[in-house]
Amino acid sequence: MKLLKILLACLFIATTLFAQDDRAEMLKKMDTHAAHYGDVSRQVWEFAEVGYKETRSSALLKQELQAAGFTVHDRIAEIPTAFSATWGSGKPVISILGEYDALPGLSQQAAKDSRAPIVTGGSGHGCGHNLLGTASLFAAITVKEYLQEHKMSGTIKFFGTPAEEGGGGKVYMSRAGAFNDSDVVLAWHPGDSNAAHMETSLANINAKFRFYGTPSHAAAAPDAGRSALDALMVMTYAVEMMREHIPETTRVHYIITSGGAAPNIVPDFAELYIYARHPDMPTLDGIWARIVKTAQAGALATETRMEMEVVNSVYNILPNLPLAQVVEKNLKRVGGIHYTPEEHAYAEALRKTWERATGTLPLGSETEIQPMATGHTSGSTDVGDVSWIVPTTEFNTATFVPGEPGHSWQNTSCANSTIGRKGMVNAAKVLALSAVDLLSDPKLVAAARADFEKRRAGNEYRSRVPADHKAPLNYRDKPAQE
Repeated sequence: MKLLKILLACLFIATTLFAQDDRAEMLKKMDTHAAHYGDVSRQVWEFAEVGYKETRSSALLKQELQAAGFTVHDRIAEIPTAFSATWGSGKPVISILGEYDALPGLSQQAAKDSRAPIVTGGSGHGCGHNLLGTASLFAAITVKEYLQEHKMSGTIKFFGTPAEEGGGGKVYMSRAGAFNDSDVVLAWHPGDSNAAHMETSLANINAKFRFYGTPSHAAAAPDAGRSALDALMVMTYAVEMMREHIPETTRVHYIITSGGAAPNIVPDFAELYIYARHPDMPTLDGIWARIVKTAQAGALATETRMEMEVVNSVYNILPNLPLAQVVEKNLKRVGGIHYTPEEHAYAEALRKTWERATGTLPLGSETEIQPMATGHTSGSTDVGDVSWIVPTTEFNTATFVPGEPGHSWQNTSCANSTIGRKGMVNAAKVLALSAVDLLSDPKLVAAARADFEKRRAGNEYRSRVPADHKAPLNYRDKPAQE
């Protein structure tokens, strides 16, 4: 019996070492393919397509996946740029999320340390989604090759998810059942540090409020007019007064997308696009109900008509400790980002372009793995909805310079630089290692499911997007007027 225990222990050690050697070989192979995927990320960066308009970006990623032998399922939830790509068979099903939408107004030349739009007012990858989608693509194809080489069962899936920036692509994909057969979902996001997450995010409801009035000559017959802009301004004033009386973790922000045609015409149409966020969706429901009342008050006070179109609503992320621990282990194995002297000079020059860093991390921290993040972030993501359907985790790698402000031209600059691509490759490695771990060890998948069920117990997942709404494919378009 003692000899048997010794033999089993030796077998376990040998198997572990063999697996480690296999993974080391996988990472070496990834290094040989890094330049190709860097070029893919560059092309997506150049396309710079906003939410639901990512026609060329999604086509490029699908082309790469089909060439690698994946089966592609197009137009999920009737969204032209939403898709899945699958390879393998059987359980577990490990899915990786990819995004590729750009932001309006953040066009910027690559690797430049001063404001220099390519197209004035044009879109740009100020959140690094060109890197996000490409790293996830790189990882999925790498895992497929690993499964094939080692004749392992299991399924790897890549999800092409459009319009994360306010359009809620994953919300509609979730509603269509896209993620229902997944056992685990892995996600990452470009950042200015390297860290696994046990953070939640802010739940978000956003909508366009449209006011309709009566036009008139603003000087000759002002009494005959009913100003839609006045209604909008009453609403915004009421929202500002409301800020004092809502929880301090709430975030409310808006823009006026249409305020009239000319000063001497009483505006008969005005539109406000507003976001409200809070870490807890039921609490946000109450805040949102009060925002709707401010719009109703604006219409009542000005004798105008109001319509509301909910554009999107996303849940806060439901964290998963076993998955975060798998990711953290692999982040530590892969390590941080190391700048060349030229990259360091670029990073120093870029840091001088913002008045206040968004965090406390100094230059040089990009080489380190930070402690696992806890608490809640100040942002929102439709990854949150996925996390309430299937065990999900998300992490960051340092694709941006430490302290860099989010949604900025500096991000766009970095997202097509060697700094951004180094972070992208590291993210792909962490995703690939984590997926292989989960495919190799059923206990990890079971632990993730148990943690998921425990955290979700007693909570209902119900999207606040009306059930009859389809994806707002034109939400980035200028407002339509009657």
